Amino acid sequence: MEDFKRTDDSKERDIAFSRTVKAGKRIYYIDVKRNRKDELYLALTESKKIVTGTDFANQNVSFEKHKVFIYREDFEKFLEAMHEAIAYIETEQGKAEPRPEHTDDEIRIDLDF
Repeated sequence: MEDFKRTDDSKERDIAFSRTVKAGKRIYYIDVKRNRKDELYLALTESKKIVTGTDFANQNVSFEKHKVFIYREDFEKFLEAMHEAIAYIETEQGKAEPRPEHTDDEIRIDLDF
């Protein structure tokens, strides 16, 4: 019997375009992916860092992820609803101030491999 599990290489090949939005403890990934029919669709992923444990030595770090897939035939309706929702929030509470790039309680480590 053939094994149909995907490798990391095939997952990377499926991504045609990608952008990352860092927002505090959350990271949003906006990916354009290809399905088996070579059709493009939008994949939105929210990744939230979860730290458990009270002291540094016993801390466990994990990531909670949520995904939403939006297909080409739904783009127009999705964008219209997003614009309406954003306009409603801005009418009720005003425009939000941009989030600072770094916060004091955040430790940033950039690694190059």
